[in-house]
Amino acid sequence: MDIFGNFLLIVVLLHQTHESLAQCLRGCSCVDERHGRSLICMEESAFGAIPQNLSGDVTKLRIEKSRFTEIPQGSFRTTPALENLWLNFNDITVISSKALEGLGNLTELRLQGNKLRSVPWTAFEDTPALKVLDLKHNQLDVLPEHALRFLPGLTYLDLSFNQLTVISKEVFLNWPLYQKLQTPEEQEGSAPGPNVVLALHDNVWLCDCRLKGFVEFIRSLAPPIILMNSYLTCSGPDFRAGKFFHEVDLLPCVKPDVTALSSNVSVAQGGNVTLRCLAKARPHAAMCWTYGLKMVRGFHDSEEQVDEDTVTSFLFIPSVRASDRGVYTCNAVNFMGNSSVSVLLDVRFPTSPRSSLIPPAPAEENVYIDIRIAKQTVRGIAIEWFAALENPAETWFTVHFGLADAARRETVYMGPGIRTYAVSDLMPATKYEICVTLRNQAPRLGQCVVFVTGSNVAEMEQREKLIHMVVIVLAMVLAVPIGMYACTADNKLACLEGLVASWRRRQRGSGGGQRERQGTFDSLQAASDEGLVQRESTEDLKVRRRSEDKPRGKTDQLY
Repeated sequence: MDIFGNFLLIVVLLHQTHESLAQCLRGCSCVDERHGRSLICMEESAFGAIPQNLSGDVTKLRIEKSRFTEIPQGSFRTTPALENLWLNFNDITVISSKALEGLGNLTELRLQGNKLRSVPWTAFEDTPALKVLDLKHNQLDVLPEHALRFLPGLTYLDLSFNQLTVISKEVFLNWPLYQKLQTPEEQEGSAPGPNVVLALHDNVWLCDCRLKGFVEFIRSLAPPIILMNSYLTCSGPDFRAGKFFHEVDLLPCVKPDVTALSSNVSVAQGGNVTLRCLAKARPHAAMCWTYGLKMVRGFHDSEEQVDEDTVTSFLFIPSVRASDRGVYTCNAVNFMGNSSVSVLLDVRFPTSPRSSLIPPAPAEENVYIDIRIAKQTVRGIAIEWFAALENPAETWFTVHFGLADAARRETVYMGPGIRTYAVSDLMPATKYEICVTLRNQAPRLGQCVVFVTGSNVAEMEQREKLIHMVVIVLAMVLAVPIGMYACTADNKLACLEGLVASWRRRQRGSGGGQRERQGTFDSLQAASDEGLVQRESTEDLKVRRRSEDKPRGKTDQLY
């Protein structure tokens, strides 16, 4: 009877084992242990996502090399007994803030070799028992100050081989475990607790003033907190690259202080001049020059490191002209604040009566510049230009932009090789003029485009169509020699009809050869629909100036 009973027991156990194995996921192995069940899935690309409906008695889950990219919300709701979770060497980039809910018994989480750039640290509110967190070989570049606030029982944290550059010591000062270890009761306790291991090596630490607090924290560590590798190394700036933390002496951060070597600079017309300013800041400040509230473009600017905290900025202005006279501002900014200094540039002119006359410009100075509207947006336009030059790689231009009736225009200097410029944030129902000149010349006839923006229509799509139509009309009218027409939102249809009629009268009187260049209104409209508006040649403008025709119609406005 005992033999028969033992045989039945063996059969039952074998049957239970067979059912248990049958429930194991395909591509995985299941092991029943004394403290629970382990599910191990090591087959490459076995899953495209975390498996659903996992068995509730699983205490250890290991899924590696499956290449899924996300841990969504509630991924482990069916496994409340889970204690060890290994998800190494997948392609995880996103973790939901509720991905770990229901894992109150989790003590170990390993996410080595994934592609995490950030971690939702508040997710660890659902894992109060967590002791081991392995995040090495990811792409973490930020560690917020509250990161460890929800990990009071952590005894192993591995952040090695990531992209961390600067972190605050507050990250660890806000850590409940560190705060507990600093209490007199813990420090005077006779029975030492378990060691706490931190792995922070092989990151790209930027050893400037922003890392001062963290470096001091690392130097102050003592058991029971232990660094896995105590030789943390600086990756930047260049003059500190390769140095250990204990070899650097970092100073507090300060806002920039900018000074000019000379606040007034005078130069003869046609000469070259270099403006200079000195910026002392910690950390290094970003430098730029402005002229009339606009960024200076086209002129050569450079920087030279004087010492660890001081930089000299240079602005080189070639062939100084009268329009270059004014106040140039050197600006420096870092996260602590900003500072600036102004330099007044004065241009001297010849004093003798004979030399006071400006010499005639060379042939290249009188070159014709072909300008066209290349693109239209809801709130702006972009222009492009072409000029036949002997040395295009060495020639710079000036863009003049402002209200059509304004006496003073904003000027932007465009360096050699730049042939486009965009204007944005235009006001509705406003007439603008934009000109392009060689070097610092004043605008001449044929070097400007005048356009009018449409009324302020509430719906953006309607406003875009309105601006588009106005620019089409004005681009065509630019070829009319008598003046410039503008269409408003109220009369644009009647204005368009009047302009088409006026254009057709000129076409009939211009001759066959010229008609071939002008094309038709339909062709102009089609070209403009693609964002391009062609301009007529200078010869066409001269022929039309001799025309005695004058525009008629109430809707045409002469400027």
